[in-house]
Amino acid sequence: MSSLQALIFDVDGTIADTERDAHRVAFNRAFAAAGLAWEWSEELYGSLLQVAGGKERIQLYRNTAYPEFQPTEEITTWAATLHQAKTKHYRELIAEGNIPLRPGVKRLMQEARQAGIRLAIATTSAPDNVLALLETTLGVDSPTWFEVIAAGDIVPAKKPAPDVYHHVLQAMDLTLADCLVLEDSEAGWTAARQAGLHAVITMNGYTQTHDFTGALLVVDHLGEPDRPFQVQSGDVGNATYFDLALARQLLASCER
Repeated sequence: MSSLQALIFDVDGTIADTERDAHRVAFNRAFAAAGLAWEWSEELYGSLLQVAGGKERIQLYRNTAYPEFQPTEEITTWAATLHQAKTKHYRELIAEGNIPLRPGVKRLMQEARQAGIRLAIATTSAPDNVLALLETTLGVDSPTWFEVIAAGDIVPAKKPAPDVYHHVLQAMDLTLADCLVLEDSEAGWTAARQAGLHAVITMNGYTQTHDFTGALLVVDHLGEPDRPFQVQSGDVGNATYFDLALARQLLASCER
């Protein structure tokens, strides 16, 4: 019998809408600083998000848009260096405090902590990026709220591979039936599903057309008491926002 023990959060697009207004902008600033005449528009960046990992996106874009461009270093080393510069710009953008948490995220985390529900993070984002976002939006001590922060290259294969979720499950000694994942993208949902986990999906502008078949719940955001969510799929009864009571209800429905 399942009993909710942990919530596992994705970061980009799930905790905050960082992709369009932070990561994309930081990439463009890094390109300009490196003397590259590259500009990732909102639409282009949306298509590049089909590839998990910033270094991987840089390499894909170079290979497809500028195959004649030859960096002075080996391609993977060059992409890693450029990505490091992008991370610096990202942290500067986050520090400005203009990237808010998505609705319901802070409320749900606080409710979970008060109830003794364990928290974890499973993301392809770089560890420094995760810490910058958490510390700016939730407070300098907020990284300690999470028992495991699995980020960046902690596992060899990134989402949609399930590796990062396997890592979290093993590190926390969790059973599949006792935890719930919060994701925003098809790649994230695929990773969670392949790990055998149940998920709640909070769509955003980049992922609202993704395929989330099989997810327990798909909503536009987690909602607040004064800001109800919109449900795309899933049975929420009379609930108007996502909380631990609804999380437990959804997990219990898996056993029927």
